[in-house]
Amino acid sequence: MINVEMCAQISLVGDMLAPFFLQDPRTGTAQASFDALAALDVQAAASEWPFVEQSLAQTDLANMQACLVPHDDTAGVSAAVISDDMMWEYRRLFVGPGKKPAPPWGSVYTDHECVVFGETTLALRAWMRSHGIERISDERSPEDHIGLMLALLSTLATQRPDLVESYLQDHLLTWSSHFLEELEQAAEYPFYISLAHLTRATLEGMQAELGIDVVYPKYYR
Repeated sequence: MINVEMCAQISLVGDMLAPFFLQDPRTGTAQASFDALAALDVQAAASEWPFVEQSLAQTDLANMQACLVPHDDTAGVSAAVISDDMMWEYRRLFVGPGKKPAPPWGSVYTDHECVVFGETTLALRAWMRSHGIERISDERSPEDHIGLMLALLSTLATQRPDLVESYLQDHLLTWSSHFLEELEQAAEYPFYISLAHLTRATLEGMQAELGIDVVYPKYYR
């Protein structure tokens, strides 16, 4: 059963992790998230990070933070500098134009044709419509992008906590660990290796704490 404290923890996780999957670190709209990570007191944040051991959270957060070089802008505000290596790694993993080693959409792994907008995407879309949940993105973006799904998880935890468990059980946890393991292996830059590891451990810890039984599909990739 999800209580108020757990809803706040789930919302925190979704809010913090989603932008790093969703946004190009150089040209996207997540600069505030990167700035916050660069300025983070890692030890304090790890002690409060839910669903995983403090040592695991501290290691992954520290590795992610180490990839960001903070500097003070002309207004004296601390900001994170994104390296070219980090920018190109994001694009290699998630954007292309070459073959993406870790496509961030669930249906790529669960649909027998390994396509976006596959059956699991349509199932998630139908579930959202049946519960009156509005899309976070435009119509051209598949709803089962890992970043969008983490953002939606946060929204549900704050606005529709009664739906969190079914969402996790039927739509997110069915493929998230498989994808995040693939991402961790495919990534060559420490930020994304640690992001994949921390996200997977957190979602699996959430699953264990909530006692959610998941029927895992066959993976085609």
